[in-house]
Amino acid sequence: KAEKGKGKKGKDAAAKTPGIGVEPVTGARDFYPEDMRVRNWLFGAFREVADRFSFQEYDAPVLEHEELYKRKAGEEIVDQMYNFEDKAGFKVTLRPEMTPTLARMILGRTNDKGETKMLLPVKWFSIPQCWRFETTQRGRKREHYQWNMDIVGVSSITAEVELLAAITTFFTNLGITAKDVGIKINSRKVMGGIMKAKGVSDEQFAAVCVIVDKLDKIGPDAVMEEMQTKCNVPGPTAKSIIEAMSARSLAELQTQCDGLNLGPEAKASVDELKSLFSMAESYGFADFLIFDASVVRGLAYYTGIVFECFDRTGELRAICGGGRYDRLLSLYGAQSEIPCVGFGFGDCVIMELLEMKGLVPPLERETDFLVAAFNADMLGPAMKVAGMLRASGACVDFQGEPKKKIGQTFDYANRIGARLIALVAPGEWDKGMIRIKNLRSDNKDTNQKDVLLADVAKWRDLTWE
Repeated sequence: KAEKGKGKKGKDAAAKTPGIGVEPVTGARDFYPEDMRVRNWLFGAFREVADRFSFQEYDAPVLEHEELYKRKAGEEIVDQMYNFEDKAGFKVTLRPEMTPTLARMILGRTNDKGETKMLLPVKWFSIPQCWRFETTQRGRKREHYQWNMDIVGVSSITAEVELLAAITTFFTNLGITAKDVGIKINSRKVMGGIMKAKGVSDEQFAAVCVIVDKLDKIGPDAVMEEMQTKCNVPGPTAKSIIEAMSARSLAELQTQCDGLNLGPEAKASVDELKSLFSMAESYGFADFLIFDASVVRGLAYYTGIVFECFDRTGELRAICGGGRYDRLLSLYGAQSEIPCVGFGFGDCVIMELLEMKGLVPPLERETDFLVAAFNADMLGPAMKVAGMLRASGACVDFQGEPKKKIGQTFDYANRIGARLIALVAPGEWDKGMIRIKNLRSDNKDTNQKDVLLADVAKWRDLTWE
């Protein structure tokens, strides 16, 4: 009895032993099949637009060289990397963004003279998973997927316009209008000219932009303090920069510029902005665009036009953003500047918006056939039928354990979204036939047919009236 009691105690103790944690790591997501249907739908919408604009898809390892991201402008991304030293002693990181990888790959296709071996312009897109160790909140995880579209080799503003057209096409395709979202447009060149006229040096400019990008997050006072403490920008200059960021139209921007001694590049960039808005009118998406001088983007490599998409209710984080980065490849070793422009469009915030607007369609599981054997003896013939149907292009689920009650088979078929059941039973099989039942038809006189085995592949031709 004592041993019996001990055994019971041991069994209870084993039952109480905790198992593995069932939640993913903080900030990451599991995608169950129903989640994957939604993700694939969203990615399909991304790919449809990229294909329509004649972009080619590419990919790269999620593990990257750490040095690609070790820039010195005080960007948050440098401190948010999942970086480590691998077993071979190399410093690597899970990629926090895709643009440096694109730059590395483009450089991999250049010759000794720095000339690209590829046909220009390069128009590529990808939907990579990116990782950043940051505070999780609504619309922001520590991992996310990001639709990237980039154009390499076009120095004119037409490249930016093409990308903005792609973004707005995506919105329109999914039922999102200019009343729902807007895209803020600015120019780093114009801001650079304004800041230089106010006493900010070229060396300070990138770091100042990184700080100014936090304006909505930490407020003007904190931004001015950081400019003074981190970039040695005098207080009055910092205040005047914040004032310059207040322009919300091209007319206001022109007023800001009129009293300053801008260089020729900054003046030309004002005209470039005007051209962009004019081209957007021609393309038909100008109602999505607004000018906003406070948008500078938080990455130091941007050199020209920058843009950021937002929801007009103000409830969500930025939906997407991008701009021109003509100097990035030269920072990585290109012998001359190669014009580049691109955007990143994360999956988290757009899904928040689509759900808010009720624009995510019902995405139930769909199966063409459930193949069911009458009994264990009919499993072999049922397997043959399943193989024939799959060869014809049908999506087929095979019921490997015959049920005693046909109702159980019908119940399972409904749960997997099957439209048709192929019943393989001795009576029909002996005649060289199987029975196909249409689960989407309520007409009991016409919703099932005995079909010759030789005609199974023609199942799409069956009529059910």
